Amino acid sequence: MANKPQQQPPHLHLAELSASQFVDIWKHFDADGNGYIEGKELENFFRELETARKGVGVDPTNPTFREKMKEFMQKFDKNKDGRIEMAELAQILPTEENFLLCFRQFVGSSAEFMAAWRRYDTDRSGYIEANELKGFLSDLLKKANRHYDDQKLHEYTQTILKMFDLNGDGKLGLSEMARLLPVQENFLLKFQGVKLTTEQFNAIFTYYDKDGNGYIDELELDALLQDLYAKNNKEVDMKNLPGYKQSIMALSDGGKLYRSELEIVLCREPML
Repeated sequence: MANKPQQQPPHLHLAELSASQFVDIWKHFDADGNGYIEGKELENFFRELETARKGVGVDPTNPTFREKMKEFMQKFDKNKDGRIEMAELAQILPTEENFLLCFRQFVGSSAEFMAAWRRYDTDRSGYIEANELKGFLSDLLKKANRHYDDQKLHEYTQTILKMFDLNGDGKLGLSEMARLLPVQENFLLKFQGVKLTTEQFNAIFTYYDKDGNGYIDELELDALLQDLYAKNNKEVDMKNLPGYKQSIMALSDGGKLYRSELEIVLCREPML
């Protein structure tokens, strides 16, 4: 990894990028793989972008560079968190096959995302595998009125896996796929600090499944989430809690949230 900064940044000079080239750029600048271009990564990205566009080098110590970078962030950092996420980069770079924007047209909220997840995680494994992902993307492209052939669909599938399959097992967990959502819509991020072990999850689910029928309803989920916040010394986000519940209940079967479905949200994490 030590020689990574010396590598030539890929594709920034191109007038138009393929989906695969977009991923190459993302992986080059998101050096720590945390899902954001930030800090020194962000400075490097802006410097290389300016160099590619002007054809000459730029000096990051120049006050003009800092001012331009500030204007750049005001324009593209939509959620004002001081860093660039994948969907924001898709707005910056001239991507020919902008499947990220297709995804946004198809799934506009986390509740819709969870409903889509339920449709495509057909075996209820908690993961979308490559064949399920292909169906997901095919539906996505149809809804966005994008024409594609089998070869292009295969390329998109491989690109999404390359981008989001963090542990390289050929399938995507819910937390991985949710990175397609804007940060403000990604309710799963709210539970990062309250992830449970399997034993802890089983204990808390059994406690709230009072009648032992194997599922909990929305009222029981409300109590469970508030309890989780309290146990982890977090202030309950009353403003957004209804939205979180709606998103989780989108996984339910007619208002019945089964153990395996809630476990996907509160327990399972991709093994990095």
